[in-house]
Amino acid sequence: MNLHEYQGKEMLASFGVRIQRGIVATTPAEAVAAAKKLTEETGTGWHVIKAQVHAGGRGKGGGVKLAKNLEQVEEIAGQIIGMNLVTPQTSAEGKKVHQVLIAEDVYYPGDNEPEEYYMSVLLNRGTGRNMIMYSTEGGMDIETVAEETPHLIFTEEIDPATGLLPFQARKIAFNLGLSGTAFKEMTKFVASLYKAYVSTDSSLFEINPVLKTSDDKIMAVDSKVSLDENALFRHKDLAALRDEREENPVEVEAKAVGLNYVDLDGNVGCMVNGAGLAMATMDLIKQAGGEPANFLDVGGTADAERVEIAFDLILKDPNVKAILVNIFGGIVRCDRVAQGIVDAYKNMGNIEVPIIVRLQGTNADIAKELIDNSGLDVQSAVEFQEAADKVQAVLA
Repeated sequence: MNLHEYQGKEMLASFGVRIQRGIVATTPAEAVAAAKKLTEETGTGWHVIKAQVHAGGRGKGGGVKLAKNLEQVEEIAGQIIGMNLVTPQTSAEGKKVHQVLIAEDVYYPGDNEPEEYYMSVLLNRGTGRNMIMYSTEGGMDIETVAEETPHLIFTEEIDPATGLLPFQARKIAFNLGLSGTAFKEMTKFVASLYKAYVSTDSSLFEINPVLKTSDDKIMAVDSKVSLDENALFRHKDLAALRDEREENPVEVEAKAVGLNYVDLDGNVGCMVNGAGLAMATMDLIKQAGGEPANFLDVGGTADAERVEIAFDLILKDPNVKAILVNIFGGIVRCDRVAQGIVDAYKNMGNIEVPIIVRLQGTNADIAKELIDNSGLDVQSAVEFQEAADKVQAVLA
């Protein structure tokens, strides 16, 4: 589950991470009021207006702008709120901006020049350990840094038995070229950041940039936080931060009825039971010359109601040209699934895309007879290859 920048910053601050302070606003009037309050609290004269959407690269799409007075705050907030923000991480349609973060200007003059760094905390799946990735090249896309200057990316792995050790935080500060007050500030920043990551059961923290201010403070100017949804039952307060407006509406609808659905860009809808079979089914579709339009796991109770909901979700995608149902009847009997498919088809009326059904397992032979004798435009298959051939035929 992704958080907005302002939500991520508030969470980081609760663990002692220094952040660029800001106030969220949903209207230009609220933006002006937020700017006035920030000026009173921080003394900042300029303000940064940041679109709050679940996507990176907001500045490239015009979603991050600097305002030098209250009139500009109101004008810029009015331009950004309600716009469809297109970034390298959104679709061509972009994402609608419902709110902006009015943030303090932290690039103020001082004894030293401000410097930007990159830092993230994530799981290294190859080693099974958490890892801090960091670089002196903050403010840039880390993918570009990795491609053009890979020697400027450092990693520090943390042993889960000991956690982050003090020498590791000092090593990170040293590799970033820091000394004196900034060095001490960075070690505190790293320790607090890692504590926040572990304590919230997150899957990713990305701070880009981490800023060393002109007076050697270290703070998070941005935040990208992804929480592990499997652990949200332990964090009811964090689960409440979900913004469903930022998520695919079909995926939200599926989640509400207990289905695992992921929208993809293909032309063949998939209905399966079990994640492993789903992956194999998507491979099958690719081999047949199609592209999966979704990942949809109906679980072990594929009755008529559940199948009808699944069909309805799949058919919301106008790009779907065929549907492949691939169910293994272990716990659930195949004949019950077949009857569910027949009943759902009849309840929904005319389904204009062809449906191929492959049922294997308990009572698979009875299930095939039910499908074949239903009189509906549904094709049955027994083997994987047979299902692939029928998908290929309907797409031709």
